[in-house]
Amino acid sequence: MCKNDFFGIYIHIPYCKSKCRYCDFYSAPGAQGVPQPYVDALLRELAKNNRRPDTLYFGGGTPALMTPEQAALLIKEANPLPGAEITLEANPDVVTPETLQGFRAAGVTRISFGVQSADDAQLRRLGRTHTAAGATQALGWAREAGFPEICGDIMLALPEYSNAEFDRTLALLQEGGCTHISAYLLKVEPGTAFYRNPPAGLPDNDAAADFYLYAVQQLEAAGYRQYEISNFAKPGHEGRHNLLYWNCRDYWGVGPAAHSCMGSVRRFWPDDVQGFTAGTTAEQPEGDCTAEDFLLMQLRLTSGLSLAEYNRRGGQFTAAQLAFMRQCMQHGYATFDEHTFRLTPAGMVVQNAILTELL
Repeated sequence: MCKNDFFGIYIHIPYCKSKCRYCDFYSAPGAQGVPQPYVDALLRELAKNNRRPDTLYFGGGTPALMTPEQAALLIKEANPLPGAEITLEANPDVVTPETLQGFRAAGVTRISFGVQSADDAQLRRLGRTHTAAGATQALGWAREAGFPEICGDIMLALPEYSNAEFDRTLALLQEGGCTHISAYLLKVEPGTAFYRNPPAGLPDNDAAADFYLYAVQQLEAAGYRQYEISNFAKPGHEGRHNLLYWNCRDYWGVGPAAHSCMGSVRRFWPDDVQGFTAGTTAEQPEGDCTAEDFLLMQLRLTSGLSLAEYNRRGGQFTAAQLAFMRQCMQHGYATFDEHTFRLTPAGMVVQNAILTELL
């Protein structure tokens, strides 16, 4: 089902200085940086690939714990095409002017900072190790290093949250020169510190929905066009790598907990950094990329789902489902011209309920 005309590589760097209280991603302690044997293991796997990527994404964990020299080795081995988008995630407190200049010289074109909030008390509550002032400083260093794409994350509906906190965070990112902003609701996931000890003051679902709709409105007003449920960009600065996921195109993940979809087949690496480093684990099959997967991904995008493409991939809506889609349009949850079904921001708030009817 996945198209083969574009290709991206995701490289997982699981190491973190500390675990944030809301995080359920696979990670490993990394106060001393990224061990060279792990980088060597990534190089070992990358050497098996002979397809040049259009995008390369270093996710984590905290990829900026790598040295620029380590990043340069991995980029060289990945052998991206000219003009490729190369993204590196970073926390504001692990970068310096020198490391940012080094990452840029290594070929990174897009730096993404997990800022989350401009409120220092909130950052401490989340288990973040940076401050608002530190985030402002890091964004300034990124501009000076010459990154053409600077991205920032905002978490919404945090404990004791307010629209004023969002406004301050948006202002920090906007003044910091961000070309792209991801804004997403806090989810308390099993296995996290927040799940074991829920923080006081968490907004209920209705309040969280209001915070999301306010964020969409303010981001659009600031010139950040929504193109996906949680992603907003200045025109022409959309994230090309994640669009591969949402458009069900080929991507290959490398590293423990990394996922792939290649030629309609999904695969994943086990959550085992020691086994990956030693070469004793291998990618595991995860099933096929189906028409239902395509629907799930496309309805994240503001461009919506093409019914003709859904049908071409083997999907077919019933008469009752088509009637439900028209009802969604009448209630302001979607636009639907009988050819393309697009969720509005209000529809994205209740996306799970809509998907239940369509799957």
